[in-house]
Amino acid sequence: MPLKSKTALYTFLILSTLILFYLYSTILSISLNFPKKVPNFVPHSSYKHCNLFKGHWIFDPNNKPIYDHTCPFHRNAWNCLRNRRENMGSINSWKWVPKNCSLGKIDPFEFLGMMRNKKLGFVGDSLNENFLVSLICILRVVDNGAKKWKKMGAWRGAYFPKFNVTVAYHRAVLISKYQWQENKSDRDGLRGTYRVDVDIPANDWVHITKFYDVLVFNTGHWWGPHKFPKETPLVFYQRGQPISPPLDFMDGLKVVLKNMMSYIDKEVPRSTLKFWRLQSPRHFFGGEWNQNGSCVFDKPLQESQLDVWFDPSNNGVNKEARQINQVIEEVLRESDMQKLDLTHLSEYRADAHPAIWLGKKDAVAVWGQDCMHWCLPGVPDTWVDILAELIRRHFGENT
Repeated sequence: MPLKSKTALYTFLILSTLILFYLYSTILSISLNFPKKVPNFVPHSSYKHCNLFKGHWIFDPNNKPIYDHTCPFHRNAWNCLRNRRENMGSINSWKWVPKNCSLGKIDPFEFLGMMRNKKLGFVGDSLNENFLVSLICILRVVDNGAKKWKKMGAWRGAYFPKFNVTVAYHRAVLISKYQWQENKSDRDGLRGTYRVDVDIPANDWVHITKFYDVLVFNTGHWWGPHKFPKETPLVFYQRGQPISPPLDFMDGLKVVLKNMMSYIDKEVPRSTLKFWRLQSPRHFFGGEWNQNGSCVFDKPLQESQLDVWFDPSNNGVNKEARQINQVIEEVLRESDMQKLDLTHLSEYRADAHPAIWLGKKDAVAVWGQDCMHWCLPGVPDTWVDILAELIRRHFGENT
């Protein structure tokens, strides 16, 4: 090759290298100085001023659910999009704004990353199942390989293989063990009784105390005559013997809670993050579920209406949530469990139940309107946002 050609080639290579080095340095400098994504949580110094449970709902047309009717973990009666419930767009446009702080939507990718190699369990009645379905439908958006999981006695659950995360629900409606005892005589006019052993956990969760890293407990919706009428009452036992004199519902609930929270404090490791969720309110208007009670509303209640609906002194059909919360909160003071108070924010949302859109033709005729569970997507998605924030705070402080 002629000398001039070699010189020109070397000059070209040197200049190209210098230009590429300059461009790389410039891009690197820009990327290092570009604002980084700010984590969507309240700084630790502001926690004490931030009450996630008190606040108000605002209408935000840009507020959209993360998942839709195609989530394979849906329960049919709660899948209000598929069941073509009216006003679903409006229902999911209401956004909860806590007092003195902001609450962002859960980032399912970040949450699963934080929970990598961990397990989250729900124990209680079907409202905790409602809660669980919301969470796993949200998380599945970033892990389509999620599989149904029903091990360890779980009623329903999901495993997320990309992150090795398990989320499951264990059905234990009274938390304590209970069983049917048929009446062998016609004395007292009883068909039989349900024996409740206040000091023995239900079989559904007694073996999982050391399995989960986060546990969310609840009970409440079965504590009343609508589930256990006078012909088939609850009878409470302790240390294998009937408690005398017999306890009514609220006193029985209190004894069960004391025993079960004591059991949880002893048997669940201190490293496990433990929550007790307070009641989810019902919104029956005009009567109980079996007395044509209805909840076909098109907007949330006003704050001025809440006491009329829920204050026990008014003796309304929806008084149970605050009544039961009084018992739970009294017993919780003696426990190290965290209180998950989702009652107040949910009281507003009379508009967000499945109501008459239950997915089966004769469901309303048989069961009445569903003014207890929640449409999904819907209010439990906000519960998930709050739970995710509290879990993030916990693991942030302990890393």
